[in-house]
Amino acid sequence: MYLIIKNIHITFATLTIIGFLLRAYWKMNGSNLHQNRAVKIVPHAVDALFLATGIWLIMMLDMNPLQHPWLLAKFVAILAYVGLGMVAFRFGRTPRIRSLAFIGALIAFAFVVGAALVKSPMSWLAFG
Repeated sequence: MYLIIKNIHITFATLTIIGFLLRAYWKMNGSNLHQNRAVKIVPHAVDALFLATGIWLIMMLDMNPLQHPWLLAKFVAILAYVGLGMVAFRFGRTPRIRSLAFIGALIAFAFVVGAALVKSPMSWLAFG
């Protein structure tokens, strides 16, 4: 069961970043596709399922984020990814703020992936 949930979690992680990049592409190119109702709803569902499967894995493995710093760092980075994504798509007042938030969200997501792979709160920096 663990491998099934883990693979579903990885699938939602992949879908969330693909959707994020696609929405950014549409928005930057002036396409009206980013205004589509489904495009506004589906990312929330994907993100919720990404988070839910992550929590499910934590519960299956009986892991406490306070005892596993890499896991806590991953959660904080996910919150940063979501928050910066909201600024990039909705709350950023200027193109510069939206662009910086977009880049920050990508960095936060890359951090999440690195922390998950190397099991370190240093994420990709743990390799150095």
